[in-house]
Amino acid sequence: MARLESDIQTASGDTRLAPAYTGRLSRKSPPAILPDDATDPASTYRLLHDELLLDGSSRLNLATFVTTWMDPEAEILMAEAFDKNMIDKDEYPATAAMERRCVSIVADLFHAEPGEPTGAATIGSSEAVMLGGLALKWRWRAKRAGVSGADPGAMPNLVLGSNVQVVWEKFCRYFEVEPRYLPVAKGRYVITPEQVVDAVDENTIGVVGILGTTYTGELEPIAAICDALDALAASGGPDVPVHVDAASGGFVVPFLHPHLEWDFRLPRVVSINVSGHKYGLTYPGIGFVVWRSPEYLPDDLVFRVNYLGGDMPTFTLNFSRPGNQIVGQYYNFVRLGRAGFTAIMEALRDTALLISTGLAEDPAIEVITDGSAIPVISFALKDGTPYTVFQVSHELRARGWQVPAYTMPDDATDVAVLRIVVRDGFNADLAEDLVNDVRAVCAELGEQAEKAGATHPAATATESARTRTHFAH
Repeated sequence: MARLESDIQTASGDTRLAPAYTGRLSRKSPPAILPDDATDPASTYRLLHDELLLDGSSRLNLATFVTTWMDPEAEILMAEAFDKNMIDKDEYPATAAMERRCVSIVADLFHAEPGEPTGAATIGSSEAVMLGGLALKWRWRAKRAGVSGADPGAMPNLVLGSNVQVVWEKFCRYFEVEPRYLPVAKGRYVITPEQVVDAVDENTIGVVGILGTTYTGELEPIAAICDALDALAASGGPDVPVHVDAASGGFVVPFLHPHLEWDFRLPRVVSINVSGHKYGLTYPGIGFVVWRSPEYLPDDLVFRVNYLGGDMPTFTLNFSRPGNQIVGQYYNFVRLGRAGFTAIMEALRDTALLISTGLAEDPAIEVITDGSAIPVISFALKDGTPYTVFQVSHELRARGWQVPAYTMPDDATDVAVLRIVVRDGFNADLAEDLVNDVRAVCAELGEQAEKAGATHPAATATESARTRTHFAH
């Protein structure tokens, strides 16, 4: 019977047979500088494979919105397209055609105006946000150029909630726009039309509404915000456009709440971003930005490149990028269709409701969002509970679950919550196990606190910093 054996080199230079796994390359410390010598592929694979065992399970990572499971057939197609540079559209015309179809599908889903869709595929919603924000700023600047007596040195501003993702802060800082953050409040974690109207002026480039907030998964009242801005403009006030950050909800709401008007059905909405690698069900990174019609994408933002084999317009921040995510996203669109996306989103919502219902039965837990808007649950601990959400998060990690805990944004930083994102691949059996573990952890922490005679501890500065780190990703 044959034995598994491998040759290794000893320190003295002698070669010997070493069947033991511990004698292989995996015993060496992973290099932090470029090694002097090459290593064979199999040994390199073993070294990296074993180190990656230390990562948490992505399927049990309930902190992330990012897709962690796809059909095996989609994975094969994506692997076959790893080597294709999406920017080389003349060299890869089939992949480029898939990209155009993806943009067209997204624009149609969001009720863009008829005709050739105006939009682009991006690395993710972060790039899409930058492009949407730049278009708002360029259009504001062009509009101001035709206003007599306008201050040429006026600082543009953007009105948005303190609950936005950190990429909006980056946009404002990188492109010199004043962010006007509207605070939330305990029990209200979205912005209001009244706040928006009070904050805008003639230098406001736009208002950002969120379809599925990062903190709680709630849908901001975008239609009501548009109505308030319509009334303001009709009374002689500033005429301010709206951009919808639909990173989390853009591929959920059209299927779960098709009659809810939040998109281009509202005339004041001029641009929308969405993440394909969230509920678009595609591995990262893929996103989209679409505009109502071509007039809302200034020509100054479009570059034309002709050294790759043809005249090619481009208006993304990245240049070279992989084409395989486009292939994966188009696979999902063709494979699932409206019926398939609807069935998946309904299943995820039902699983989220199963979790939130189970959590609500615990006397220490207060459910904030139940997962019916998008499949995201947020919950806090009731006043007087002698342990924190950060302790619950820590104990759940010991059981294999990654459930983030964080404090809410201004002006509700005294509220600390946990959040669960239900994604494709997370089934009802896992949901029941999760609920049981959360309730068991709460019971154990309660018993420990009772024995120690503890009172409800406040969140520490370290715990608050952990919140900022989480949302920086």
